[in-house]
Amino acid sequence: MDARLEAKLGFDKVRAAIQARCSTDYAVSRVTEEEFCTNGGEIHRRHLLTDEMRLILMFEENFPTSGYIDAIPFLEPIGKNASIDLLSLGKLRTLLTTLSKVLHFFHTVKEGIYPNLQHLCAGVIAPADVMRRIDSILDRHGEIKDTASDELYKIRKSIKEKEINVSKRMNAILRQAQQEGLADQDASVAIRDGKMLIPVSSAKKRAFQGFVYDESATGKTTFMEPAEIVALQNEISELHFAETREIARILYEFAEFLRPYVPELLAGATFIGELDFIMAKAHVALDYIAGMPVLSEDGSLRLRKARHPLLERSLRKEKKSIVPLTVTLTPEKRILLISGPNAGGKSVCLKTVGLLQYMFQWGMLIPTSETSELPVFHRIMVSIGDDQSLENDLSTYSSFLSDMKSMLAVADSKTLVLIDEFGSGTEPAAGGAIAEAILHQLDTRGAYGVITTHYTNLKLYASSADTGVVNGAMQFDAATVAPLFQLEIGLPGSSFAFELARKMGLPEPLVHDAEERAGEQFVGIERNLRKIARSRRALDEKLTKIRATDKTLEGLTDRYEKELEAIKEMRRLILDEARKEAEKIVRDANKKVENTIRTIKESQARKEETQEARADLQGFLGALAENRGKRDAYIDKKLQTVKERKEREKVRKLKRADGETLQQMEHQEAEAKKLAAFRSAPLKVGEKVRIKDNGMVGEVSTVSTKAVSVIVGNITTKLPLDRVERITANEYKAVAKAPSARPRQVYDAGISERKASFKLELDVRGERVTDALEIVMKYIDDAIMLGVPSVRILHGKGTGALREEIQKYLRTVPGVQSAQDEHVQFGGSGVTVVKLD
Repeated sequence: MDARLEAKLGFDKVRAAIQARCSTDYAVSRVTEEEFCTNGGEIHRRHLLTDEMRLILMFEENFPTSGYIDAIPFLEPIGKNASIDLLSLGKLRTLLTTLSKVLHFFHTVKEGIYPNLQHLCAGVIAPADVMRRIDSILDRHGEIKDTASDELYKIRKSIKEKEINVSKRMNAILRQAQQEGLADQDASVAIRDGKMLIPVSSAKKRAFQGFVYDESATGKTTFMEPAEIVALQNEISELHFAETREIARILYEFAEFLRPYVPELLAGATFIGELDFIMAKAHVALDYIAGMPVLSEDGSLRLRKARHPLLERSLRKEKKSIVPLTVTLTPEKRILLISGPNAGGKSVCLKTVGLLQYMFQWGMLIPTSETSELPVFHRIMVSIGDDQSLENDLSTYSSFLSDMKSMLAVADSKTLVLIDEFGSGTEPAAGGAIAEAILHQLDTRGAYGVITTHYTNLKLYASSADTGVVNGAMQFDAATVAPLFQLEIGLPGSSFAFELARKMGLPEPLVHDAEERAGEQFVGIERNLRKIARSRRALDEKLTKIRATDKTLEGLTDRYEKELEAIKEMRRLILDEARKEAEKIVRDANKKVENTIRTIKESQARKEETQEARADLQGFLGALAENRGKRDAYIDKKLQTVKERKEREKVRKLKRADGETLQQMEHQEAEAKKLAAFRSAPLKVGEKVRIKDNGMVGEVSTVSTKAVSVIVGNITTKLPLDRVERITANEYKAVAKAPSARPRQVYDAGISERKASFKLELDVRGERVTDALEIVMKYIDDAIMLGVPSVRILHGKGTGALREEIQKYLRTVPGVQSAQDEHVQFGGSGVTVVKLD
């Protein structure tokens, strides 16, 4: 891997674009490690995999494009006797779900449609036993089920029972204290730091059996924990410890069960990562509207309608279109020497050839016609731009000579050289002579190359018939003095230096003086080059018209020949039909005449009956004449039908031609649908997301139908699904590394306005538990974001169920310091006071 070469050609940007499309770290590392390949079979295999995935993304709606998770980092330690944590278990379920969908797709699709991808998944399985075991442990939100083990069920049941007992006992103790006058009649159980406390009058606190925990601001009320409740709370704490131990045991037991499946799971995880890598390449190929070229068998390089992908995207943003490039290098004419005016597209042409050849051998589809042919080179060498260095004492020309030395050391028939502004940077006569000598050496060694220059002696060298070098010119409109960005192979280009000087507004006397100083020979050469270019263009236009006319004539000839054959066949069929009908008519006529004669004879020539028989015969002859007219009309109708059919076929061809021009739009529409599907697909555990409100990024830990839990740094927050969006692994890393990713440093323009309108008290009385919890979630998130120190939540006393659920939720929220009942004077257990970090 040559970082300098990739940067010079622009492939580093292509590699970065592919990495940005990856969902897994495995795929990112594959993009980083994939190298320029010199094996034709391996290059073809890479192309086929990418092209098949491109077709899947375009046409297969059932193929899963999300849920690609990194599982290797936690599967490998399990294979070495490590356990598994809850988050990794959720990721494993996501991996197996995605793997099952992918395998089902390739097993049900018709054989031979995607043979290389089907071969890639051969031997990969998604163990059903593992999935069933995970489903028996985890609920749909990614939490451990109560039924994961009998012991866990008992522990959690005991915790709930004891918490209810504690609540009941606390209420009983409070009533007793009120009866004894130790507590006010309107007092309620208070909560401080998760502990349930009785508000006792400070003057009578010694009469209450318990432990002092806190005191009111006025000192009149002391919050005490009853002695008998301490023991119950200790029992609950022990049960929570037992719950944690039991969950750890369940996870360890699962890891033991999983260990024999680790090799199969690692193969599946590797397969998913490889698919993610191939899919990223296919997505970028769709972005570039790229196709799969042909591997050249005779060593020729034929790029047809090639486009520089980076330049095309840049121009697209400016609503401009790129001019496609057609380049041909053959074993006989291996080096293309491009000349022409500055800013005419010479360097773009050179870089397009270099970048597309590098992409081709890296295994990427390229933005050209799929009839393009490219050979396999063992190396690509470049001299593009200025590599001068003060530290290494290299001037511009010294740097150029250093590049030439490196090229000449290894140049052969398997080398592609790309040299921009060949020989410039020193005195023209000497520079031109050295450049010609180097060009001769490269030509003699059979190297392939694209070289740009302004030197006349190099153009003359390329004009010789006994060299492997061919001239090329970037076309220029002399009338408007503007480049056309079109390459014309076979003729050298003019620099148009004097024309450009006039266009830029230099005084005419100065330009005329410059022409005289350049000498009549130089000016004459430039003038003749322009004349030749104009003549060549005019000749090409005439040839194009002649070819179009020939094609039209060939089409007309073919059409008339086919129509003539059709008419001959129709004539034969009509004559056969007419012959059969004539024979039938003759038979019927003979029969009729015989009947008429018989009738006349039998009637003994009575006048009336004879006249009647003759009238009968006359009517029959009239019918025959009418049938002949119908036959003529039938033939005319058949001929008209043939003519109309030909016209319809012509219209269909025109429509088909128009349809082909919409191919790029269809590609873009298909990619837009895939991107929309990626964003709208259901979130899975382990995927990376961005919080829309503040731009923070995190990792999904649990997902429900209405909300998602996101790990942001060391904090887990629960958010509605519409407030987050899926992002790629690269987007996550970019935001996570930036200093601005810290939550407390993220502000928007309206944050001060939101803080001014934020209320320090929330009333959820009368709401159902589920609806109230959702309201509280959003309210607490806003309070944390705005930096509010404390808030009050009014939920009422009622049965205590709403209070219990809200406080239970608040204890799990990072950033909440405490959630406890309000002082008796201000609402007691009907109000929860939330203190925030």
